[in-house]
Order: sequence, then structure tokens, then C-alpha cells
Amino acid sequence: MKFHSTEIGSPEDCCGTSYAAKLLGLSVGTVQKLVEKNDLKGWKTQGGHRRISMKSIRSYLKIYNISQEEPTHSRWRVLIVEDDTICREMLRGHCQRANPPIDCTSMSTGLEALMDMSNLQPDLLITDLDMPGTDGFELLRMLRKNPQFDNMIIMVLSAMSHDEIQTWGQLPADCIVMKKPMNVMWFDGFFAGLKCSKKSENQQFITQLASPGSRPA
Repeated sequence: MKFHSTEIGSPEDCCGTSYAAKLLGLSVGTVQKLVEKNDLKGWKTQGGHRRISMKSIRSYLKIYNISQEEPTHSRWRVLIVEDDTICREMLRGHCQRANPPIDCTSMSTGLEALMDMSNLQPDLLITDLDMPGTDGFELLRMLRKNPQFDNMIIMVLSAMSHDEIQTWGQLPADCIVMKKPMNVMWFDGFFAGLKCSKKSENQQFITQLASPGSRPA
């Protein structure tokens, strides 16, 4: 599969609806209405996920003299690929409550992720393995063939045992594997560690987490 980027602007120039709502101090529904009224510039990706222009957000803040300011920290873009609705929404809610905020997009299929990957270019991919259609193994194989995603952090959430994973297929060596059910406290610490360091300084942190001895039980 080829990765096409057909939308307007780069990932740094746009954000998801929830992240835009945090920046503006508005509800997600209000942001969607502003896009429909063309007060904010937005579009949908090939997979149907809305992206909002950061430039139009800054213009809106200035025009209406809204006190909220765009954070000065590096924005983390997170993509969640999980077919289980409860788990997906729990992860998405966790990202939305984070401070500083995380620009999070969630999807239910590997195919959907492949369609939008070039447009989103996430810093962190959190994916299940056992999914219908394009499963997590195939998703990761496709992504690791593309150097565009060499620096993307990969976290796998799975109820599969180590032996089952080995039987189904190999995972990337730098992949962080987390056993389901999700250890929320570990997840809190993981995000705290990422956000406290610069993106360029995270490789040692990720390498340590990817080692078998550091994986939560």
C-alpha cells in the first residue's frame, strides 16, 4: 500500500477536533459548528477524520480576544487503533484529559490507520494486534517498510501471550508491548515520561521500555 498525503498542510499545521476544543476553551460540538460556518478552516482525511487548521485557530483567538493561548510545548500526536470500543474510548479519554493536552485520533481498524497515516504522522501509535481485516501485525509490517515512520513510537496493547504473538508474527524490536487489561498507573507514568522530555531525547527512554524486563505484568 502506498501512503498518500492529499490533505491541506502538514500535520504540524493542523490538529484534531478535541485538541482544537482544548485550545479554544470550547466544546467539541461548538468547534464542529464553527467549521461548518467556516469560522474555522477544517477538512476531513481520506478515512473521514476531521482536521482543523492551526492558523485558523490562532486567527479565531485573536479576532475574538480569547485568552487561551496555544501551548508552547511540543504537541504530541497520538493515534489509537483498537477495535474494542470500551478500550478505545478509555485510551482516548485518557489522552484528552492529559495536561499538556495531547492531539489524539482514534480508529477501529488497521486499514483505516493505513489510509490516514501520512496525513496524521503520529508521534506515538498505540495499536491492538488481534483485529478483523488488517490486523496489528500487518499494520506494523506495512509501516516499518516506510522510512517516513522510522521515528514513530509504537506501543502494542494485546491480550495475546508471548508465544501467541511469536506464532502469529514478529513485532518490531523497538516496539513497547503492554499486556491487557491495561495497567492505568503504568500508562500514566509512560505519558509523564514522554511529556517531560523533548521528542529528540526519548530514544533511550523508549529503548528501556521496549526491553522485556520493563514491561508491566
